[in-house]
Amino acid sequence: MSLTVKQITDIAAKQLESCGISDARRDSDELYCFMVGIPYSKMFTEYQYSLQEVLCDKYFQLIDRRASGEPLQYIIGSTEFMGLPFNVRPGVLIPRQDTETLVEDVLDVMSKGSLRNEPIKVQKKAWDVLDLCTGSGAIGVSIAKIAPELGIKANVTLSDISKDALSIAKENIRLNGVDRSTKIVEGDLFAPFGGMLGSKKFDLIVSNPPYIPSDVIPTLQKEVKDHEPLLALDGGDDGLDVYHRIAESIDKHLKKDGVLMLEIGHDQRDDVVKILVDTGLFSDIRSHQDLAHRDRIVFAAK
Repeated sequence: MSLTVKQITDIAAKQLESCGISDARRDSDELYCFMVGIPYSKMFTEYQYSLQEVLCDKYFQLIDRRASGEPLQYIIGSTEFMGLPFNVRPGVLIPRQDTETLVEDVLDVMSKGSLRNEPIKVQKKAWDVLDLCTGSGAIGVSIAKIAPELGIKANVTLSDISKDALSIAKENIRLNGVDRSTKIVEGDLFAPFGGMLGSKKFDLIVSNPPYIPSDVIPTLQKEVKDHEPLLALDGGDDGLDVYHRIAESIDKHLKKDGVLMLEIGHDQRDDVVKILVDTGLFSDIRSHQDLAHRDRIVFAAK
């Protein structure tokens, strides 16, 4: 007796739910759409059809991968961020909605000269931007793509220590058509930007660095701790290692009227603000929350 797509995806959803997958219904449908090559918006029209046995077997192989904890985005090989498509694979952190808050704030600073409707002193028509610890390139590529639509010229450098991550970032640059306004640099934080003739300086430096304390990583969801790259997660004993390193070198690489914007963990606001205050470099330091009202963004104007 053949089963309809609706019946098969119902079975798959129950399997995923029993394995602790939080959005089991959506994931079961997404994996079906990926397998047959249709957009998710067309899923409703598929429910009535019967599925050939060979496709049914292929489908449940995908479901088994998801049930084991492999992230949906790695199975599909892509995700959406800021309304744009991004390739993702093991080796890069999966872009998350929390980080969209950071990009939206960056774009407001660049285009409006304000942050959350509060004015800032820095106003420019052209920005030299560094996306530090770029990973998939989600932040930098989004800025390069959207800024011109807001009337702002942005030249964006995407930097990371991981060759695997930069390989995927290059794909996302091409995928979103921002080849002319972006470039890739490989290295450990600011190491590639020093030179005999002086250090390269930027108008705006933005970063979503590794910020999870080392002893917290084993407690994370299985799909995160077992699949996403440790290099992009581990922020050292207190989660603050990279923030300290950024603060130590920021003076050499941020213009005197430049802006630093960082994503932080929900409980790291006070620590990160203190790290920046202690540099004595910044006249305006602010923190802001994400859509879930958790501390997420730190802004600092030099």
